[in-house]
Formats: sequence, C-alpha cells, structure tokens
Amino acid sequence: MAVMRPDEVSAELPGGETIEELFAALESPLLAYALRYTGARAGAEDVVQEAFMKLHAQFETVAKPRPWLYRAVHNLALNQRRATGKTVSMEPAAENEPPAVEAADPAPLPDEQMLRLEGIGLVRLSLAALDERSRELIRLKFSEELSYRDIAARTGISVSNVGYVLHHALKTIARELAKTGVTP
Repeated sequence: MAVMRPDEVSAELPGGETIEELFAALESPLLAYALRYTGARAGAEDVVQEAFMKLHAQFETVAKPRPWLYRAVHNLALNQRRATGKTVSMEPAAENEPPAVEAADPAPLPDEQMLRLEGIGLVRLSLAALDERSRELIRLKFSEELSYRDIAARTGISVSNVGYVLHHALKTIARELAKTGVTP
C-alpha cells in the first residue's frame, strides 16, 4: 500500500475517482471476491463494508485505492473465516431446525475419557517445560481468549512479539507432544 503526502494526493489519484465512484464500480466485484473466502453472503457484505469504511478513513493517503480495496477485502475475509472457523455455536437449535451436530451419546466411553485425561496431562507437562512468559501468553490467549493487541496492552510487549512468542511456544508444545506420540 503506497502512502503519499497530502500535497501529492490530488495529482496522483487515478482518474480522480471519488470514494462513491469506487463503491459504484467495485461493490459487486468485491462482494463476489469476498464470497469466495467467506462462503456466506452476509459475511461477504460485512467484509466489503468494512473495507470501504477503512478506505474512507484514510482515502487521502491511499495512492491506488482499487488494489488497496482488493487486498483489504482479502485480508478481512481471511480474518473472518479464521474467526468463524474456530467458533461453534453453543445456542440450542430452534425447534423446527435440526441440530448442527448430533451426538449419539453425549458421554464419552471410559477408554476415551482415559485418553483425554492422559492427553491433558501431557499438555500440562509440555506447558511446564515453557518459560514463564510463554506460559502466561498462552494462558491469556486460550484461557482468557484475548486478542494479540489486548495481550500486548496487558503485558507491555509489542503485538508482533506476542505473535512470535505464541507461535514458538505452540511449536514447542507440538514437538513435546509428538515425542510422546500425541499428534495435534
């Protein structure tokens, strides 16, 4: 994304397009593009709307708004897909709607319970092998479900460093679990 000085903006914007003209020209193609990533019309609409809102907030500094919008839609759609892919609704289905997942018997079998408890113990041992900062970041991310930005604000380290530490901590845990025969 190219950023320009305010005195260069009017001369460099291609064709002098306004945000309204960009919206009229690109709304449908961007919706189709976002739909490929989100899989849902409502999600695609949210992504495109958010991209245009972000562009509006910094329109005067964006040198090439068309490619900028496509990149923004791409990134926002992937973020949405990641977020919704990890979320499972805990709300009961409506009476006329079939449940999303049917369980034959909600209670796990005794051998499954033992395997689960053994796996939990192995994960705890793997966590104990990490340094204190890594354990704290994992706790904040997975127990308190904080974003990288919130973790950074709480711990005083940078957002990118939060991501780096978490990435390496999770890789270390995966290696430790692989040594014991547990596959993530």
